[in-house]
Amino acid sequence: MAAAFAKYHGLGNDFILIDNRHQVEPLITPEAAVSLCDRHCGVGADGVIFVLPSADRHDYAMRIFNSDGSEPEMCGNGIRCLAKFIAELETADDQPPQLPKRYAISTLGGTMVSQLQPDGQVRVDMGPPRLLADEIPTTLAATDEKVVDQAIAVAGQTWQVTCVNMGNPHCINFVDDMAAIDLAKIGPQFEHHAAFPERINTEFVQVVNQSHLKMWVWERGAGATLACGTGACAALVAAVLTGKSDRQATVELPGGPLQIDWSAADNHVYMTGPAEKVFTGALA
Repeated sequence: MAAAFAKYHGLGNDFILIDNRHQVEPLITPEAAVSLCDRHCGVGADGVIFVLPSADRHDYAMRIFNSDGSEPEMCGNGIRCLAKFIAELETADDQPPQLPKRYAISTLGGTMVSQLQPDGQVRVDMGPPRLLADEIPTTLAATDEKVVDQAIAVAGQTWQVTCVNMGNPHCINFVDDMAAIDLAKIGPQFEHHAAFPERINTEFVQVVNQSHLKMWVWERGAGATLACGTGACAALVAAVLTGKSDRQATVELPGGPLQIDWSAADNHVYMTGPAEKVFTGALA
């Protein structure tokens, strides 16, 4: 069966977007997603995202298959791309959005609220960070305790990590020099470490100043990517928890910057950044 798709990216973190609003199950299988994400023999992407009907009175639902066929709870850069894609679908359905357009989107990681801004950026209410070990999940602390500046042995050395769940799990390492990190070697060892029973996304963060962080990421199921929205949110939360950052900061990723705000008023984390359409096509 042929299916139309659109290719989007958020700071280089790229996705195949499929209109799945007519049925509750994804149109393609995780195995097919692996083939589509192949950068030599497929479309090429970090994941495939489906916009589905919502079963719980939200505007829409989101599912995503990673490039290895696994299914994460949600994706920060992906949900910005999804919001832009939905607005395009509604325009095609003669429902042109009045900006700023707001979408409440149900994900496996909870409800995320995306708002399209007049300048083309997308602001997402990512909800409150989850910090208890059982919520990550990890065995680095008791289930009802936070994992903040906790020692862990990986790749023959000891790292001090802080763990944050922003709809999916993250392990944040603060380093003096990111250029000294062999991401391709160390990233998989964090991802598959026994302390993380559901695997883990791993960030290496260099603090420039209280309002500027630099970050590299190894994503669970996708490997090294140019950007990770939930990871940027987790990095800001970890920096605040360890006294390294203000509650509002720019997180600079290889693909570009995201603006992150951990609001003291409602404890929610807000992410603002771009989402760009690359091309459209049809899957045979």
